[in-house]
Amino acid sequence: MNHLTPNLSLTLLFLLGACSILLADDVKPGENLPIGPGPFKPTMDSLKQYQCPQWFRDAKFGIWAHWGPQAVPMEGDWYARKIYEQGSDDYNYHLAHYGHPSKFGYKDIIPLWKAEKWDPDRLMSLYKKAGAQYFVSMGSHHDNFFLWNSKLNRWNAVNMGPHRDVVGDWQKAAKKYGLYFGVSEHLGASFTWFQDSHGSDKTGPLAGVPYDGANPAFADLYHFPAKPGDTGWYSNDPRWQQQWFQEIRELVDNYHPDLLYSDGPVPFGNEVGLSMIAHLYNSSAAANGGVAQVVYNCKQPSGGRWVQDLERGVMNRIDRYPWQTDTSIGDWFYNRHWKFRPVNWTIHTLVDNVSKNGNLLLNVVLRPDGSLDPEVEQMLADLADWSATQGEAIYGTRPWLVYGEDTIKSKKSGSFSESDDHYTANDIRFTMKNGNLYAIAMGWPTDGKMTVRNLAASAGKIAEVALVGSAVSVKWEQTDSALVVTLPEQAVSKYTCALRITGADLKPAP
Repeated sequence: MNHLTPNLSLTLLFLLGACSILLADDVKPGENLPIGPGPFKPTMDSLKQYQCPQWFRDAKFGIWAHWGPQAVPMEGDWYARKIYEQGSDDYNYHLAHYGHPSKFGYKDIIPLWKAEKWDPDRLMSLYKKAGAQYFVSMGSHHDNFFLWNSKLNRWNAVNMGPHRDVVGDWQKAAKKYGLYFGVSEHLGASFTWFQDSHGSDKTGPLAGVPYDGANPAFADLYHFPAKPGDTGWYSNDPRWQQQWFQEIRELVDNYHPDLLYSDGPVPFGNEVGLSMIAHLYNSSAAANGGVAQVVYNCKQPSGGRWVQDLERGVMNRIDRYPWQTDTSIGDWFYNRHWKFRPVNWTIHTLVDNVSKNGNLLLNVVLRPDGSLDPEVEQMLADLADWSATQGEAIYGTRPWLVYGEDTIKSKKSGSFSESDDHYTANDIRFTMKNGNLYAIAMGWPTDGKMTVRNLAASAGKIAEVALVGSAVSVKWEQTDSALVVTLPEQAVSKYTCALRITGADLKPAP
C-alpha cells in the first residue's frame, strides 16, 4: 500500500465519524469518564494517598523508544506538523522530496514506515546489558498515529506501516528480559497541534489550495476543525477530551503498563486527567492486592500524587518526591543533521539525578527501519561496561543529606534546563544503600587522589573506605579538611570513580 487515498469506504467511514461528532457536539466536560473501582477518586485529595512504588525508586535508569512514522524523513521532531507550516525547513524538504502537502501529506508518510529491521528482542537485550531497569515505548505521538492494536483508531501500526503491534512486541521483549514496561502518550496535545494541516499556502502558485488535512476523508487522522480560540497545548473542546480519555483507557486496559507518561501537565485540567490517573492507579491496585504498583509521569509538580517529569531538565536540589528527567541522545525522532551526545554525558546526568532522588529516562534514537547507528551501539556497550562496575552506587540507592560537591555553578531546576557543562573528577555526588555511603566523582582523578570535603573529620568517624568495582585496597586519610583517598594507577572507569564508605552516623562536614 503506497498511499491512502479517498475512496467509497473511506468516505463512508468519515460520514459515520462525522455523525458521531455531530451527535456528540453537546458533550459536557467530564460527562462520561468511567474509572475502575478502587481506593482512588479523581480528586487531588484522593491522589495524595498514592505512594511511588519501590521498583521505580530502585530502577533509576530507563530507556525510551521515541519512535514512529515521523522518523521516516530523518528530519527530526514534529515533522508531521511542520510540513504544514509554509516556509519552514520541513515544509521545504517535504516539497522537494515528496510533493506539496495538498497532494502528499503526512497520511502518505505513514505507509513508508516499514520498520523492516526492527528486532525488539535484540534491542531489549542491549538495553538490559546497558543497565536499563525499565523500558518505555511510544504509544502515540502528536501525529495521532497509534503504535498499539487499537479498535478505536484505524490509524495504527497493526493496520498500516509495519503491520505489527509495536507496543505489544516491545512489551513482550521487556518482560522477557525482566524490565518494567511503560508507554508514553503524547495524544492529548494532538488536536490543536495538528490543526495547521487544515490550512493552505498563503502565497505561491498553490495559495489557497487546502492541505490534505482539510479533506473530510481523513478527519479521523487530522481531527475535526477546532473552534475559534481553541489554540492551547490542550484543547478545551470536550469532544476531544472525551475521545482522548476513551483511547488512553483502551491503551491502559489492554496493556496494563507499569508506567504511563503524558507529554504535558495533567491533561485537560483536573477532571478529565485526574479521572485517567485514578483509573490507572485503581487498575494497578486491583491486580496488586490493593496497592498501586504503577507510575504516572507528567510535567507538573506532584506533591507525591504522581512522578513529576522534567523534559531535558535537571534539579538543583534533592527533591522530597521521586522525579524523572526525560531526555535524548539526539533529536526526539531520528535527525540526520544532529550529532549524538557522548556517553559520559549520559552517565553524569544519571549520577546527578540519582543523587537528587531522580531517575533518567533516555531516548536511544532508532533509525526509521528500527536499527541503531553503529556509534549508538557502541554507546550502549560503553554503558554496559560502566554499569557492570559502577552500578552498585546507583541502583537501589537513596539520596544522602546533601547531593554533592560542585565545581560547576548550580543549575536552574526545571524542564529544558540541561546543558553541555563538562563535569570533572572534582564534582562529586552522594548516594546511600544498606548503611553504606557512596561518593561518586564525575571522572577518574588525574592526580591519583579523590578528595571529599563533605567527609572531613567533623563529618563523623569513618570506619572503612573501598573502591567500587575493584578488589584493590585503597589508602585513605580523614583530615580536618577532607577525606583523601589514594587510588590505584589503573582506573576502574574513565567516567566515574565511586567509593563505598562505612561509618557511624555520618553527616556532611560544615
